[in-house]
Amino acid sequence: MNKILYTFSLLFLFVSCKETSAEEPLNENESSNVITISKEQFETSKIQIGSLIEQDFDVVLNVTGKIDVPAKDKANITAVLGGYIKKSFVMIGDNIKKGQAIAIIENTEFVDIQRDYLEVSEQLKYLKSEYLRQKALFDENITSQKNYLKAESEYKKNLGSYNSLRTKLQLININPDAVRGGNLTSSITIYSPIDGVVVKTNASLGAYIAPENTIVEIVDNRNLHLSLAVFEKDILNVFKGQEIQFSIGDNATKSYTSKIEIVGKAINEEDRSISVFGKLTDDLKEKLIVGMFVNASILQSNKKAMALPKNAVISENDKKFVLLLQKKSNTVYTFKKVAVKTGVESDNFIEIIPNSLVNNTAELLTNGTL
Repeated sequence: MNKILYTFSLLFLFVSCKETSAEEPLNENESSNVITISKEQFETSKIQIGSLIEQDFDVVLNVTGKIDVPAKDKANITAVLGGYIKKSFVMIGDNIKKGQAIAIIENTEFVDIQRDYLEVSEQLKYLKSEYLRQKALFDENITSQKNYLKAESEYKKNLGSYNSLRTKLQLININPDAVRGGNLTSSITIYSPIDGVVVKTNASLGAYIAPENTIVEIVDNRNLHLSLAVFEKDILNVFKGQEIQFSIGDNATKSYTSKIEIVGKAINEEDRSISVFGKLTDDLKEKLIVGMFVNASILQSNKKAMALPKNAVISENDKKFVLLLQKKSNTVYTFKKVAVKTGVESDNFIEIIPNSLVNNTAELLTNGTL
């Protein structure tokens, strides 16, 4: 439409001047919004004149989000204690079962923990025996309360150290009973806590992995879903079951469909948004990947409204205009550029809010190119 407007102005300046000279003078602002075209040009350009027409519009809420899975279906596997990668058993894309070995890491610190555990275990036997002996003597008033309490304190202190070391061994997948049998090791095996697919790995042979570093990231795609952020001002119009149309990243040409399955009940304090989750089909789960950025439209309702084709509306400086037919004769057509307010849009039409000039009876330029 901008092309129509500017070409009219350049090619038919002479016709416009001639026509307006016969009428009352126009002020500067009015003349800049008036466009005159010859009848011959009108016909050869196949320009069309029509009126506002009633159209059905979907009222949608535009939001953004990502492809994600519930927290229980995503695991960033780390080591409780750091170590060097001795062996790696997985690659990106591998399907993993819960309990399957992921990697083996090595660290002399593992041996130190096992040695400490053995020492405390041996001490515990003696301290427990001494505690029970002192308790029996105290009960019979043979020993002092001081000796009894000292034996009790040392025993319980040692018992706490024993339980702490035993738990630490279990956390790093070392069997405490095997250690007490004299089987010490400098290597531990890391296992997967869930079923899923390997999406990230840092398990390079010989690399040092600190406790805060991820060795392998695993995602269970069976519960892949659409995670959208809806601002609190819009959340009252969002309900379970509403249809969602979404596209991945900047690829707006390919659209997918989902439905709202869960509306969150907590507000993100950073941006005042609420999480809304959409269900995905099994086919989409096979194609999509966790972390993909999503542009989405939530269908809230539909309405009827007066509208024009999108190419009949001119956009200039954040304002919208249409071309209103003012008059036509045997030789020329005269249009006036009129500002309008617009509403919802569809693929081909845009809602026009009627005013005193642009209404159901107004004749408007609806289509045409030069």
